[in-house]
Amino acid sequence: MTAQASVPSIGTSQVRRAIVPFEQPLRTASGMMRAAPLVILDIRTSAGITGHAYLFCYTPTVLEAAARLTQDVARALEGQPLAPYGAMQQLRSQFRLLGTAGLLDMVLSAIDMALWDAWSQFLGQPLAALLGADLSQPRDIPVYASFGMEDADQTRRNVEQALGEGHRHIKIKIGHPTLGADLTVVEAALAAMEDRASLLIDYNQSLTVAEALVRCKALDAYGLTWIEEPTRFDDFAGHAEIARHVTTPIQAGENLWGPTQVAASLEAGASDLMMPDLGKVGGVTGWQQASAICAARHVAVSNHFYQETSAHLMLVTPGAHLLEVFRMADPILEHPLEVRDGRARVRDLPGSGVEWREDRLQQYLR
Repeated sequence: MTAQASVPSIGTSQVRRAIVPFEQPLRTASGMMRAAPLVILDIRTSAGITGHAYLFCYTPTVLEAAARLTQDVARALEGQPLAPYGAMQQLRSQFRLLGTAGLLDMVLSAIDMALWDAWSQFLGQPLAALLGADLSQPRDIPVYASFGMEDADQTRRNVEQALGEGHRHIKIKIGHPTLGADLTVVEAALAAMEDRASLLIDYNQSLTVAEALVRCKALDAYGLTWIEEPTRFDDFAGHAEIARHVTTPIQAGENLWGPTQVAASLEAGASDLMMPDLGKVGGVTGWQQASAICAARHVAVSNHFYQETSAHLMLVTPGAHLLEVFRMADPILEHPLEVRDGRARVRDLPGSGVEWREDRLQQYLR
């Protein structure tokens, strides 16, 4: 039997919608999120293996549209060989004239993640091992705990909780009405840390460039690990202006569409660090391309969301920095990512680690 004949083909897909409540509401400078609207994707193959992925849609408003688009786009792959890179090239070529930035890129990213999960299951390897990681010895990845925008008292409690869980890197969101309020929260976090952890802050694009220059320069005195997205993600010139005048590293990337925007952002000097989001950068395929661009520029890489698959990728990413763990899908996963003492460990099981706990998932389907 030839190698080509032994490759299974892509079959039908099942697409479902779920809304999974957060353990605690997530407040950002843009508002409050209380639950995760998720597209649940299963891609069957002729080998009897099913690839799994989920897509975080941010708002329930687009959940139905995202699910329908996922079903329609995945249908175009039926009968194709289960070869993730080639399948995605073929699929993306169909949308060259339309363009993909936005919801279509998110759908393509989810499909890509499901295909890689199926492919690594078919080959009987964890995704990290398939991509070249040595898992013969346990490999841990440093994690940062992530919290929303709170007042000083709640921030202090959040930090104490994270320290109690063994975290050594903690992120909080700010963007309060005044610089003074931001500094009060930062100072409360640092006081609670007592030099036991590093502090990362996230503005969630809430500032104008002029505001960011004032606030970020004031934050330079606090020894932060990074300042994330102080202004609009697509304002490369504005972010570059901020980065030129601020000594704290500027972090960006979670909202960039694909490797091309990652390259453009770095070319503009818009950030010192990079944190691709698997749901926007193009899934596993897009991550590999984007991380190669970062490696060529010696830029450290962290992830945004999707920690189950991201953990595998961080093990083969040059300049891998910190893993964000935000447990939006944990209630519906058979094996949530294991985190102990502030470090994550990839399970030595075939696939990406995404597998549904159907009894739980049924509770949240819409």
